[in-house]
Amino acid sequence: MSMVPVIELRGAIPYGIASGLGVPLTFILAVVGNMLPIPVLVVFTRKVFEWLRTKSKWLDRFVIKLEAKADKNKEIVLRSEFIGLIILVAIPLPGTGAWTGALVAAMLDMRLKRALPSITIGVLLAGVIVTAITCGAVAVL
Repeated sequence: MSMVPVIELRGAIPYGIASGLGVPLTFILAVVGNMLPIPVLVVFTRKVFEWLRTKSKWLDRFVIKLEAKADKNKEIVLRSEFIGLIILVAIPLPGTGAWTGALVAAMLDMRLKRALPSITIGVLLAGVIVTAITCGAVAVL
């Protein structure tokens, strides 16, 4: 579930805990699942976008929307590339996360060896935040 864009670990952790998986196992599976597609996204996003833009007007408009989303989040990352990408990925809100971080890294032509550690730290931080919120909500119920 955490490999799916938008849902990512923000949805996988509450779902895993609510399904009865242990907190540590849920956390580990969600983080690993969230990180699996990231290297491929960072490396190939630009090439895939270029190819998609030539296939149809609808796909061209779709790519333009994705690039606009990356542009919207680019300022955070540009301030301090490494820390900015961590912050972008770590904030557990819609429109942020590992997929958005990978998209922004690709749009900024960041090398994988520079982007991957930032995205990984951001995912770990987001996982801790979401797990704490989820466990706190479960404790209240």
